[in-house]
Amino acid sequence: MAVSGINKKKGYGWAISAGLNAAFAAISAKFIAPQLIRYGMVILFNVMMWGCYVNSLKALSSLQATVTNFATNFLSSGLAGFFLFEEPLSPKVRIS
Repeated sequence: MAVSGINKKKGYGWAISAGLNAAFAAISAKFIAPQLIRYGMVILFNVMMWGCYVNSLKALSSLQATVTNFATNFLSSGLAGFFLFEEPLSPKVRIS
């Protein structure tokens, strides 16, 4: 089945949305104080992430959808850690 260019762009949009929702789930786990609201937000963002991810799989290959989702989550989580939580970013990975 051939995927049109418009559907492929929508697929990448869904994959990016999935990655952002995954990052928002992690951020809400650290950022929101009342525990019941925290758990609710984590569940909500994860459900939204899975919905977006499934939609991305309808337009992209599983490799394209997964890599786009992971890269968006990784980058947005790192930037959120730096800007929201003042965590240091190192250019090197240290393996102990």
